[in-house]
Order: sequence, then structure tokens, then C-alpha cells
Amino acid sequence: MKILNKYILGQFAKAFLFTSIAFACLFILINMVEKLDEFIDKKLGLWQIVHYYLLSIPSILLVVSPVSALLSSILVAGKLSFSGELPAIRSAGVSMRQLLTPFITGGVLILLFNLLNAGWISPSTFAEKNHFEQRYLKRNPAQPQENRNIHILEPGNRMLSIGTLDPDQAEISAVSIEEFSGARLKSRTDADSMRYNQKTGEWILLNAAKRSFTGKDETFHLTPVTSVKLALSPRSLSELNLQPDEMNLIRHYRYLTEKEGAGFAGLERSTVKFHNKIALPFASLIIILIGVPLSAKKKRGGLASEISITLFAGFLFMGVQKTIAIAGYQGMINPMLAAWLPNILFLGIGYAIYKTAID
Repeated sequence: MKILNKYILGQFAKAFLFTSIAFACLFILINMVEKLDEFIDKKLGLWQIVHYYLLSIPSILLVVSPVSALLSSILVAGKLSFSGELPAIRSAGVSMRQLLTPFITGGVLILLFNLLNAGWISPSTFAEKNHFEQRYLKRNPAQPQENRNIHILEPGNRMLSIGTLDPDQAEISAVSIEEFSGARLKSRTDADSMRYNQKTGEWILLNAAKRSFTGKDETFHLTPVTSVKLALSPRSLSELNLQPDEMNLIRHYRYLTEKEGAGFAGLERSTVKFHNKIALPFASLIIILIGVPLSAKKKRGGLASEISITLFAGFLFMGVQKTIAIAGYQGMINPMLAAWLPNILFLGIGYAIYKTAID
């Protein structure tokens, strides 16, 4: 049995490597046709173009990995079936569960690599690729985005409003802090600007005007300099323009935790992308449950029809994954569910196909 498992695993590994390279080359070729005029206009050299597409490979492999795993399992199991090896293996008492063992082993290895890729390798290359595009492919380098009218919910029923945040976070202007007691406004503090004191861990308000409301009475107090303790940190502000695809898994988790703790809204897209970095690597393992039982016996149309079914199922998964992710971005469904729902659906389909396979 060990010899059989090693043989099937070796065939699966070769097929997966071949299909992954083929799909990656196809994606690069399509993208190159679209951008070739731009490369020529910007007078990029051969090495610069090669470097650009080398940076694209980790993210491409992450996307095509489920399709490659499905196609590889179909090719290997289908080849065994049509050559007569699979019937001989099954007649020797090898069950469908035992037949799946080398494929699942290969799927686990792909899963581990994809977790490393999605969590660390791809974010690093994505950031470098963005830098390359800003430097070589755009007429003017992308300027840091200026943030305006930011509203943050602070602990203790406080609302922090920032009129203007400088891109390098050197200055925060037009600050307002409102404190509530239930639905009633207790006080409001308006300041010209705000800066962070590293020693005390507090924010310094400059030219602060505070209004306090007690019943029908209102008191007004003007202070040139005052300090206030906020949950908001300078690092949270520095990451406002950072894209989720540029953060590794640990930094992405810390980013979401800090933003949620500071009361930032509109984190659905970033939350979906965080869970996708974990969910997408599992897709390659889950989708193998469809490929192996599907090609475990001969069918009309031969291997070509099974490859067609495989490509349809693989790209259907990609379409479902993108569609549900968009729904998660827009807050239509829970962000965590949006990332994991395609896996759950295809796991159910794979289990149903597995149960119908004849032992």
C-alpha cells in the first residue's frame, strides 16, 4: 500500500506542478498582451518586465491552485481508470477512502504552501509590485491619499471626528470629540489640531474649546493646550491607506483588532480579505474530494469530457468565490461567512460525490 501511495502521490505532484505552471503562464500571457503597449510606451527593459511578472507569480498561484489541484486529481485518477490500473487496484480491495489517501496527502502539502503564500509571500510581493507600478507604469507616482471627515467611535460613548489627516500623519486638523450619555450630548470639544505625546501616551489638543451641557445650561471653556486619552493609536492612523493585500497574516489581524477597538467603520472588505487568506488555501484540499471520485470510473466521452467538467467546476468555484466576496465587501453577508461559504458549498458537493462513488 505504501508503494501505491507513493506512486499516486508522485503522479499527482507532477501533474499539479505542470498544471500550475501552465495556468500561471496563461495568466501572465493574457496580462502581458494587455499591458505590452504600456511597457513599450514607458520604455521598460526586458529585465524590468520579467521582474514585474515574477512579483505576480505568488498571487497567481494562489488563485489557480484550486483549479490546478482539481485538474491534477482528475488527470491522475482518470489515467488510472482508463489504463485499467484503477479497476485492478479496486479489485485488490482498495477502498475509495484508501484511494483518496495520497491525494489528500498532496492536498495537505498544497494547503501548507498556500497558507505560507497567502499569509506572507503574496503580501510581500504585492507591496513590491505596487511600488513597481507607481515607479514605472504611472506618469506621476501615486501620492499619499489625504483623509478627510473621519469619524471614529471611541470607548465610553465618545465620538471622535477628524476634519483633515495629513498623509504622513504629521498633523491632524479640525478635531472634534463628542461625549454622550445615552442619546444626550454631555460635552463637545473642538480643537484646531491634535498630536500624539509618545511619553504619556495621550493626545495633545491645541486651541481646544469645550462645551459642557447640563440640562438647559451650557458652559464654555477655552484652553490653549490640553490632553486627552484615546483608544486611537498613531499606528492605526498610519495604516489608514494600507491595502489589505499588502499585509501579512499577523499584521492584518493586528490591523483589524486595532481598527475595531478604535471604533473604525467600513472594515468589511478588509475582514473578508483576512479570512480569505486562510480560507482560500483550504480550497485546494476540499476540491480534491470532487476530482478523485468523479473520475473513479469510466464515463462516456473519455478523459476529455472529464477535463471539461473539471475546468467548469474549477472556474465555477472561482466565480462563486468572487461573487460571495463582493457581497461580503458590501456588508450583505457576514465577512467571515463570505470567505468560507464557497469552501462549505464545495465541501458538501465533494462529500455527496464521494458517497455516490461505488466501493
